Amino acid sequence: MQNLPELKTGRPRIEQGFLRPIPEIEIPFGLVEGAKPGPCLIVTAGVHASEYCSIEAAVRLMHTDPQKLCGTLLVLPILNVTGFRARSIYVMPEDGNNLNRMFPGQPDGSAGQRLAHWLVTEVFPKADAYLDLHGGDMSESLTPFTIYPGGHAPSEALAAAFGLPISVGSQSKSNTISAAGALGIPSVLVEIGCNGLWDEASVTAMMDGIGRIMHHMHMTEGATNPVIAPRLMTMSVPLAPVSGLWYSAKRLSDPIAIGDRLGEIRDVFGTVLATIVAEKPGEVLYQLTTLAVNAGEALVGIGIPVETTS
Repeated sequence: MQNLPELKTGRPRIEQGFLRPIPEIEIPFGLVEGAKPGPCLIVTAGVHASEYCSIEAAVRLMHTDPQKLCGTLLVLPILNVTGFRARSIYVMPEDGNNLNRMFPGQPDGSAGQRLAHWLVTEVFPKADAYLDLHGGDMSESLTPFTIYPGGHAPSEALAAAFGLPISVGSQSKSNTISAAGALGIPSVLVEIGCNGLWDEASVTAMMDGIGRIMHHMHMTEGATNPVIAPRLMTMSVPLAPVSGLWYSAKRLSDPIAIGDRLGEIRDVFGTVLATIVAEKPGEVLYQLTTLAVNAGEALVGIGIPVETTS
């Protein structure tokens, strides 16, 4: 199938199959149309193909009961299919690029740019809201948080409805949610999981948050547990200035003050090549967990409370 199926036919159904958004790639999809009319929620996962908690949650979401749903749920559970098979960290094997840095894409660019363009032009415009599911890749650990396009109030409200304790306003212009947000679509990127691992607790946390979003959108009925307003943050991400061996001096959720030593990069003989020092205060939301590091890679994600930013 080249094109998306009809999203709203007026009859409850589950439809599953494969799409070929660009010639090189065939991706799975799941479509659930509810017994009652309502909005359309689009959910993607596998943008980073080894973030397995998010992919497993998306796979389960495709089996939502249409009789308990108002509206339409479209799930694309593994966007980077080749990377999934190759257990790739971050990048698409077709072009070596990080898909979540390719938006809004180009119709005549690399594989990742063309896939991003297809999503922006053919998929996102059909959504009343959009969720992009992520989780700690095989090289990183993190504490759960949501990300939304900074300054977009409907996306901030959607992130709050997901129910995680921390929500980060992003200024990126090249990721999934920035592209969807630019179209006026409330959009949230969810981070749950560590080091490419998945377990029932992390998948359940992801599914529970999606359930709260669907209830927030009036796609499901019944009561949900109330959520506490998240702490709003921005993020600072120091990058590795050189390649070498990474030795972190901090752990997840550690408080960070300006000037704190975050870690150091050494060569194989133990010589310190670079010492990484915090330039802003906050707390550790995610960090690189591998010994190996390459120049330009993210080392630590420091969440900065909004009230302390200038």
